[in-house]
Amino acid sequence: MTLDDVLADEDRWEILPAELRQLLDQREEAPFVLVDCREEEEHAAESIGGDILMPLSRFPAEVTARLNQDEMPIVVYCHLGMRSLQAVQFLRTKGHRQSYSLHGGIDAW
Repeated sequence: MTLDDVLADEDRWEILPAELRQLLDQREEAPFVLVDCREEEEHAAESIGGDILMPLSRFPAEVTARLNQDEMPIVVYCHLGMRSLQAVQFLRTKGHRQSYSLHGGIDAW
């Protein structure tokens, strides 16, 4: 499975934990940005690794400062998947069509 296979459908808003594992295994061939939108304390306690911390409480400013529209696909995660869906909604309104939430968040990971 490649990143293109997993993320081919722009109407898709979420990816499954097993799909993210495969994406991470193939990250060199198919790069993407992994974003943790939880708060700093949550990230310090547990994270997936290889990610960028961009708390939802500061997400609009962080996105503007750190990501541009031409960047590679983005996968966002949080604790249970609700904040990451909010982050993906924001990203898509800003033109990041290939942005996806980790279904079930780090709890499902």
